[in-house]
Amino acid sequence: MQKCLIVIGLFVLAIGLRSARKAVVRKAGAVVFLTASFLALFFLTACWWWGAAGVAVWFFLPWVELLTRIRRMRLPLENRLRQKEVPDPAFFPNAVEAATAMEEAGFEHVDDCGWEWGGMKQYFRLFWHPEERAVSAVCLCEQGDVAFAFISVTSRDATGRILRTTNFPFSPTLKCPGNMRWNHVPCERNCFHHILRDHHDFLQRLNVDMDSLRMPDPDEIEESIEAEMKNQIRHNLDAGIIRATGDGHFEYSFRGLLFLWGQFVKDMVRLC
Repeated sequence: MQKCLIVIGLFVLAIGLRSARKAVVRKAGAVVFLTASFLALFFLTACWWWGAAGVAVWFFLPWVELLTRIRRMRLPLENRLRQKEVPDPAFFPNAVEAATAMEEAGFEHVDDCGWEWGGMKQYFRLFWHPEERAVSAVCLCEQGDVAFAFISVTSRDATGRILRTTNFPFSPTLKCPGNMRWNHVPCERNCFHHILRDHHDFLQRLNVDMDSLRMPDPDEIEESIEAEMKNQIRHNLDAGIIRATGDGHFEYSFRGLLFLWGQFVKDMVRLC
């Protein structure tokens, strides 16, 4: 009875810690939850490796989705952005504030567009700033009943490197080519002014001078996003992460599923 109460108490404590706002406290809650999982099986079997299996099973849960939905998913090799009206901003926390902050920072609205990837609808509000030599975007994502928004600021240097700062909440689902550098900031950081400052710091860390950045053309922003995606798909085809299906689409290979599992585990550790 005492062992049962210990496990129940740890689970209750984990739930309480997980509901906190501070990331450190939430991570402590995740550790307590794993500890409770270990002790539950350890007390039942009196074997430590069964307890370890109870912890490990949480990290292998993503394979349920990988071997069902994602393994059957087919995505287009070439996708085109189309003019789209931005959906009701009430579904996307902080999206309106982010767009307003971009305009306050001197960014000019270029266009609203979107596309669909494997059942996920993505809408972009695109902005540009000639003095910053940067393109910013508020991206709204919808998949089933899940909806979220994120911000990105993108610059290109004289060598063609893509330098991007974003609060996108997840790890990339495709490998990034060598000419792309991502600066991930916490998803809780949803103030555009802070993200723009992070982007400036990112450029400084890379020793990229503002004068060496390419001037974006507002009429070619959509084409550059499409070209960037095509380049990323080619890179992942060469790397064996994805493979063409012969009908204008691609699917994840087993190596790609392993890559996605690693990304899922990384997100579990980072976002827990």
